[in-house]
Amino acid sequence: MGQLQEKIYKHAPNLVQNTLISVFNLLSYKERNSKEYKTFLKQYEANKNLSIKELKAIQTEKFSAFINYAITHSAYYKQAFSKIKNPDAIENIHLLPIINKEILRQNINDVYTIKKSEGGVSKTGGTTGKSLEVIYMPKDSRERHAILDNFRKNFGYRLGKKTAWFSGKSLLNKNDIKKKRFWKTDYIYKVRYYSTFHIHSKYLKYYIENLIKFKPEYFVGFPSTMYEIAKYGMTNNIEFPKNTIKAIFPTAETITSDIRTVLETYFKTKVYNQYASSEGAPFIIECSNGNLHLELQSGVFEVLDQNNKPCKMGRLVVTPFNTRGTPLIRYDIGDQIELSDPTASCICGNNNPLVKTILGRVSDYIYSEELGKINLGNISNCLKGVEGIIRFQIQQDEVNKLLVLIEKDSKVFGKKDERIFIENLKDRVGNAIDINLHYTENIPVEKSGKYRLIKNNIKKTIVP
Repeated sequence: MGQLQEKIYKHAPNLVQNTLISVFNLLSYKERNSKEYKTFLKQYEANKNLSIKELKAIQTEKFSAFINYAITHSAYYKQAFSKIKNPDAIENIHLLPIINKEILRQNINDVYTIKKSEGGVSKTGGTTGKSLEVIYMPKDSRERHAILDNFRKNFGYRLGKKTAWFSGKSLLNKNDIKKKRFWKTDYIYKVRYYSTFHIHSKYLKYYIENLIKFKPEYFVGFPSTMYEIAKYGMTNNIEFPKNTIKAIFPTAETITSDIRTVLETYFKTKVYNQYASSEGAPFIIECSNGNLHLELQSGVFEVLDQNNKPCKMGRLVVTPFNTRGTPLIRYDIGDQIELSDPTASCICGNNNPLVKTILGRVSDYIYSEELGKINLGNISNCLKGVEGIIRFQIQQDEVNKLLVLIEKDSKVFGKKDERIFIENLKDRVGNAIDINLHYTENIPVEKSGKYRLIKNNIKKTIVP
């Protein structure tokens, strides 16, 4: 929405707000789901059972075209690749410089190949807190939506199916909070948008009651929000109806084994994960067998160690083909993944290479001088044997100190639970770190609506 539309929306009554959302989506989907989009959708559907040889041939051809486009239209890449022989050959990708978000931000005007008015703008945060604006060509946006929709189509989803959406849209006003109404509805496409900014124990029963009444077939959005709702329902013995949710499609956040287990148990369905990014990372998608596949048609994936050498588990460096408005070439996106054995295959029919696990943000770790880096997955398991913790967040501002914010259920949480939680945490971070617990009524989410389990504020001072 534009600024004027947002101002009108903010002060409009609930029915008018729902109508505005419906109309806005109608126009957006009409633009997005063009003939070009449908062509991409058919293309990815037709290619879903290609051999690995055929997939790599497509990847090689797309890589060459993408690099040549960037050199021709981007002043930054024209200069950066000027002394590299055959930069458009995929076997020479290791010769190209690696960039990160800060390098991209500093050179963004020279990286752009089109004006903002000629494409769509996606904003993403960074380590400095400044927003980075990525421009997408309409054609590239349509291809990305086609890839995503083709993935969800595998599990029965299509636009118009009743869907509960949990994302970073700020949609509510004071009157909504007063009336305990934490959602807005697109009545045309049957999507109900639930706020991710009001995930508090005093409100969660209203979310569950409305979800049960709304009866969505699919969940889409931030898994941390769905996780809190599910935990509240389990703790308070609120049964969620069987055979309601057909699939859960998480976005934007890392899925830990605990989050997956809780979501699948409470909502009585399966979680199907996918990985991309607001900057435009190529896609990693989960199949019906629960295996993660690289989508080679969407870009090049490199998993590199600290010396920029290929490895099985390391940082992810990507070259996505559908980012021509703001070309990303060997972009260190700040995430880590672990690849499966290169000889491994899946019987689902998708012959793209397999990923063992998506480890998430490189910055989502606790650093211990005693044990090194402790990742998000290990930290998330600190609640084993503990009752009464609604959620927690660990902040590290000093090497040997942790501040742990805890939302607790005072009726359940006791000294024994506190002791077990501290023991679990020390088992993971070691005994050399001081742990300071701070109980609070509400742990705030980020401006994006995402919830962060770990906030590491010392990563720039850590020497590998």
